[in-house]
Amino acid sequence: PPRTPGGPGPSDHASPLGRRGRPGRAGGHPAPHPRERRGREDREGGGRDGGRGAPAGRRKGGGPPEGGGWRRGRELQPAPLDRRRGGRRGGRGGRGHVRLGRRNGSRRRRAGGGADPREDPAEGMHGHFVDAIKSELSRVKEKEEEIKGRVVEGMHRQFERAMEEERKISGAVRDTVHRIEERAGLRGGEGAGGAAEGGGDGAASGGVPNYGAGGSHYPYMVSDVPSDYDFSRYEPLGGGRFAEYKDGSAPYEVTPSLMKQSDDLARSRRVHVKRAMEHIWRNYREYAFGKDELHPISHRATSNWGGMGTTLVDSLDTLWLMGMRTEFDEAREWVADKLSNANVGQVSGFETTIRSLGGLLAAHSLSGDKVFLDKADDLGARLIRAYDTPSGLPHGSVNLSTGHSNNFSWNGNHYILAEVGTQQVEYRYLSRATGKPDYARKSEKVFEILHKIQPGDGLMMQNLGDAGPGKAVFSGSKVSFGAMGDSVYEYMLKVWVQGGRTEPMYREMWDKAIDGVHDQLVQKSTPSGMTFLADRLTGSRIDRKMDHLVCFMGGALALGAYTDPGGVDSERARRDLRTARALTYTCYQMYARQKTGIAPEYVRFGTNDMSVPGDAPFYILRPETVESFYYLSVLTGDPIYREWGWEVFQSIEKYCRTKYGYGSLKNVNLPNSVEDRMESFFMAGECAVSLLPSRASLTAPQLRPFKLETYIFSGPPDRDAEIPLPAVRPGLGDRHTAQARVQHGGSSREDIERRGHGVMRSCWGPNPLSDRVFPDGGPAERIDPLAPISSGWQYKVTTGPANFNTSWLRQGQDEVGAATRRSGGNREGDDA
Repeated sequence: PPRTPGGPGPSDHASPLGRRGRPGRAGGHPAPHPRERRGREDREGGGRDGGRGAPAGRRKGGGPPEGGGWRRGRELQPAPLDRRRGGRRGGRGGRGHVRLGRRNGSRRRRAGGGADPREDPAEGMHGHFVDAIKSELSRVKEKEEEIKGRVVEGMHRQFERAMEEERKISGAVRDTVHRIEERAGLRGGEGAGGAAEGGGDGAASGGVPNYGAGGSHYPYMVSDVPSDYDFSRYEPLGGGRFAEYKDGSAPYEVTPSLMKQSDDLARSRRVHVKRAMEHIWRNYREYAFGKDELHPISHRATSNWGGMGTTLVDSLDTLWLMGMRTEFDEAREWVADKLSNANVGQVSGFETTIRSLGGLLAAHSLSGDKVFLDKADDLGARLIRAYDTPSGLPHGSVNLSTGHSNNFSWNGNHYILAEVGTQQVEYRYLSRATGKPDYARKSEKVFEILHKIQPGDGLMMQNLGDAGPGKAVFSGSKVSFGAMGDSVYEYMLKVWVQGGRTEPMYREMWDKAIDGVHDQLVQKSTPSGMTFLADRLTGSRIDRKMDHLVCFMGGALALGAYTDPGGVDSERARRDLRTARALTYTCYQMYARQKTGIAPEYVRFGTNDMSVPGDAPFYILRPETVESFYYLSVLTGDPIYREWGWEVFQSIEKYCRTKYGYGSLKNVNLPNSVEDRMESFFMAGECAVSLLPSRASLTAPQLRPFKLETYIFSGPPDRDAEIPLPAVRPGLGDRHTAQARVQHGGSSREDIERRGHGVMRSCWGPNPLSDRVFPDGGPAERIDPLAPISSGWQYKVTTGPANFNTSWLRQGQDEVGAATRRSGGNREGDDA
């Protein structure tokens, strides 16, 4: 054994066995083997036959019986008297002690001049007899060892069979318990069990994925995080770990008990995520309230996005989700009283849509407050003028005051693929909420144009130009799922889901593109074999680089697999889910392999896996990787994505946190390189999706696409609420909570109306709620949140401010819309 610190070494222990572990030699010299000792006794004239120099105390049981000698056997026994030739103390000895007696007798005869005992024929016979006995004993011993080996081997086989039988019985018992729970309404039924139990490559039956390899146990559960945890002491753990996830497999069985442990652990972590948001907001409110950005080192306030309160608006939904209602209400008052777009000049249409318009719409969807919808309508009416172009594709830049728009000269006045195809989710929501069809019609036309010119492999070049009314043409040859191309593919899928999976054009475009991804862009690193998506250049050349932006694809592929029209167990869905997990592992390694535990803007893949290029070692607080952790955590239930997200959060806390906020890093391998820059999407993206996988409890009914856990927001006792919230945020898609339940005590009618009822006016798409939850705590009816739109709507109305009773109207989409219009927007009573 190795020397223990401050302790004795392997040969220093005082022991009755001595320093070498043998009896009777405390001085360190090895004790002789028993055979060696017996031989030494023989040579000294004493032996087991009681010869000279053999005191009785050294013999087992003293000397031999009176008048008899000893003979060999499995135990020493007295030799018969009639077979003795010599006395006890010498002579030629008897058969019972041939070797010893012969040696002792020989010495006496030689000394006395007698004959050599070797010349005696009887003595030779005695030697042959001893040799035969030895040979027989050796054969017996070999046979004994053989029998022992067979017995042990048989015991091992029996043990293995018993363990296998135990596993089978345990699996059968678990399956039976699950079926009983499903019948009793304790589990989510079809699809839910798959999420709770896994999310592996395929499904055994009923849409339940077969998750886990041989029932292996998840080994990465750690202890809870204390509330006073010191992030400054955290050290990144390094890359190369969790290699069993590298190929996209699901190596561990996710059981309800494992999920409970993960939920308990997540509860101890989420307090720290909320504190991060509180730290930012406290300083933003003090030094930059209403400004576009707060600088986290100098605490300067700037309005480089046109003076639209971009950070404030972009943070609204995060404030709501974290239960920061006081802060949310303060921000709401600023929006109502001071937010104005009338004097804003030239802005990026894409950035303003996903940050400001998306922020307002999410706040409206979560709170139901009409203030946010009115402001969003005003902003949308100014932004939509960028679509007034020959082709119908929106210009990249638009003046919110004059309506003038143009493309960017730095890009050759081309349209950018990602920008024209990443506005539809917001405009379709706005169209539905306001009843103004132009928002949806103009934005949807972009995908109609792209559908006509999408190449056969589904992969679209990142620049476009006008080609006449309603027509466009691709310019250039570069294909990338990173900058300038990424989110158009994301919105193909999410617009399809937003519309209830009833508009096949969007899904067809997505599936066609993902086939092209697997045929051309999916690559493996050397030597580790990590999966990444490369860029395609002119002449189908592959550029082995991957942007941080590409990491959104892990979540998008997983969502596509779980909503595949052929089912999650189809060959295509299994392929996409495996790639989703493998790609997300690579994105995690982009973080873990850097000195700060934070990923750069992009990496290159060469002969030594990934490397950080000299022109892009920076990190600007991007959320794409953590977003994919969130999707895979919710869809598969695997706790590993929470663990990876927690590692990323700890690194951000240690290396990006400043006195006034969180800063970007100049170089992810230089720990002290924080910059005086904090993007607004850090609050809307990184903080929000870092919190969401930590929200407990992820029980079976909640583990479905576009669904969050049941949120209980803390606030004044008279208005705690859990409200069904279908929300839209760029990069995140629709968010649905699992239950509709309001706990209001002495709430006023106006307060309930503003916080609760208005939510449902903005619900659109199929079955926006997954559960019917009765206010008396009765059973919930499970409804597929992604059912086709033809299956009807759920629409919730209230009949009074005190008991908040619910009624439901399940009609077709048009009928509900017509009923709402007839009621003039009133959501109470049977007419609504």
